[in-house]
Amino acid sequence: MRTLCSSTLIGEFFVIGFAALVAMKDPDLTAGTVWLVSGVAMVLCVALCGVITRPGGTALGWALQLALVASGVFVPTMYFLGAVFAGLWWASVHYGRKIDEAKARFAAQAEASSAPDAA
Repeated sequence: MRTLCSSTLIGEFFVIGFAALVAMKDPDLTAGTVWLVSGVAMVLCVALCGVITRPGGTALGWALQLALVASGVFVPTMYFLGAVFAGLWWASVHYGRKIDEAKARFAAQAEASSAPDAA
């Protein structure tokens, strides 16, 4: 799960950075505000890569997805991109867990087959 989720988060890191460049063109927003909010979100993306398998890591990822969609208020394209990344996040979590379960089953089978017989 860690690899798939981290890949999604790193993609979001870049999308947030590019969205910040677009948001700077909004006359109602100051450059400092845009980069403060975007910078926090970008740091959160990288930090989540390290804690994704810990309790609450997936929930923080979902909160980030909601914030990404909500950023469409300032950059309308983010409604679409946020929805795309929310879908990628779901797929990363869902299929990542299935892969982790399959790896655990395979490791258990390999361990059982290599154990010496007690007979």
